[in-house]
Amino acid sequence: MTLFLCPPSFDGFDGGAGSRYQARREVTSYWYPTWLAQPAALVPDSRLLDCPPHRIGLAGCLAAAKSCAHVIIHASTPTLHNDCRVAEAIRAQNPSTTIGFVGAQAAVLPTETLNASRAIDWVGRKEFDFTCKEVAEGRPLTGVDGLSYRDAAGRIHHNPERELIADMDALPWVADVYRRDLQIENYFVGYLLHPYISLYTGRGCPAQCTFCLWPQTIGGHRYRVRSPQNVAAEMAYLKRLFPQVREFFFDDDTFTANLPRAREIARKLAPLGLTWSCNSRANLDADTVRFFKDCGLRLFLVGYESGNEAILRNIKKGVSLAQMRRFTQSCHDAGVTVHGTFILGLPGETQETIEETIRFAQELDVFSVQVSLAAPYPGTELYEQAHASGWLSGCTDLGAVRADGLQEAVLQYPGLPREAIFEAVDRFYRSYFLRPRPILRILKTMLEDQDVFMRRCREGLEFFKTLNQRKS
Repeated sequence: MTLFLCPPSFDGFDGGAGSRYQARREVTSYWYPTWLAQPAALVPDSRLLDCPPHRIGLAGCLAAAKSCAHVIIHASTPTLHNDCRVAEAIRAQNPSTTIGFVGAQAAVLPTETLNASRAIDWVGRKEFDFTCKEVAEGRPLTGVDGLSYRDAAGRIHHNPERELIADMDALPWVADVYRRDLQIENYFVGYLLHPYISLYTGRGCPAQCTFCLWPQTIGGHRYRVRSPQNVAAEMAYLKRLFPQVREFFFDDDTFTANLPRAREIARKLAPLGLTWSCNSRANLDADTVRFFKDCGLRLFLVGYESGNEAILRNIKKGVSLAQMRRFTQSCHDAGVTVHGTFILGLPGETQETIEETIRFAQELDVFSVQVSLAAPYPGTELYEQAHASGWLSGCTDLGAVRADGLQEAVLQYPGLPREAIFEAVDRFYRSYFLRPRPILRILKTMLEDQDVFMRRCREGLEFFKTLNQRKS
């Protein structure tokens, strides 16, 4: 059997294959391990074990792996040392198990990842679905494209690259893997209805944002998509499998990048009566926003990043503040909820631009926000800029999380130490949410639904506990 594994990690750590920022959140959040579910769907008699949301510790992980011929671990840069310890424990109990690492860390730094532990036999580079399938079928590692491996003498070899998948409809659906291996009620995201399900309808993103992880490491910048018919058929199937699901989320980097296709998917979803949400850039016109709303859209997840025009140019965002304002107003007018994400510590950041971004977020006044710290993951343009410019001076360039799993500030600039950037996250959150309008919005949702009431109480306690923990 082949075990696809998101290993145990920090308590509450959202490091799964669908997570763009591998860190603990301010409130309990778990994204679906779709990047592992996809190859698991290709491999008969496989199992997907997502330890963090299912609260499976090392002992349970080892029990699941004990009789497996192959274990494939999704590793991340912040958790690499922990992932290696899990691999070493698996190897110690069964020396014949072949262990592979996949994910952005392995794709970008295959040699360094293999050198991190002798327990790692191979790593998958770039898009690894069929790489995993061929290993699970028992092919010699020497003949598997897209793979780097260690031979019996300890030498590292890099096989030829594997072509990115052109026909995305050739991939099997993840629905049956979700049903077989995941308890969907264990997956929470604060701004999505619960229970929710997330999945991909395509890979890659044409945007050039310098900090974004997946397009620069695995998915590429060409948006390769499933057909609208294929997506709608899986959605209908998911609705039958999981009648309890209240919201479906399309986790494509930018679902609206191919707008005619996105519109066609929306048309096909409308008769199903589904509530759905997606990632979008803040550049849609009012007619498109209203059309999606009429077809069942509830929420856009939007990366605003900064309220400073120069910083947006520095990170190649490709969307102006004026476009963001128009888009957000269109969402307000149409009754579409927006969850906005912002990043502090991007190139060009100063104390003044931080305050600009806080004011900009307050002006937009979207339903909820997430504030992250700029993370220069290996393989991104931001990582190369940080090394060349000395912005990482005085701190490690690997890790990006503290010992408790919370995100750490690792970039600093002249006149702006990383401690000041870290502190600004707390100020941003308090300045945004401790205003009358956000408080009233949240109270309204609590009064409308008893389950939401209990959930918001829990999240509120977690939120302020985490903010206080950040100061310790």
